[in-house]
Amino acid sequence: MQTIQTISTNGPGLYEFTDEAAAFVGAANIDEGLLTVFVRHTSCSLVIQENADPQVQTDLLEFFKRLVLDADDPAMEYLRHRSEGPDDMPAHIKAALTQTSLTIPVASGKMLLGIWQGLFLFEHRRRPHNRELVFHLGA
Repeated sequence: MQTIQTISTNGPGLYEFTDEAAAFVGAANIDEGLLTVFVRHTSCSLVIQENADPQVQTDLLEFFKRLVLDADDPAMEYLRHRSEGPDDMPAHIKAALTQTSLTIPVASGKMLLGIWQGLFLFEHRRRPHNRELVFHLGA
């Protein structure tokens, strides 16, 4: 079973899609399997992260902002790919440091996430985007 979900973003941040994934798994009527989520873009990524305290998401954003500076920062003058703005190549670097796919076990028709775990699209670009996620559930 497979579907494509679209998440609209409005700048850097973590956008939770746990409920959408849970609904997809529930509708599949599969007792056991693996859910694979794949993002079809190179300047955003996927993470499993705490979804109880929003400060975790804020801190992650701040950490990555410091870890990979925008291309217009003098420390990043070595970057060549600049045609799509100063946040584009840094977004590719951030995506390379994280993941473009996630695999979540499914049992009794539910994802086996931990109590504080949620599924997030990690947007690395400043401007709004419509991001496509492929959900694939195999038994």
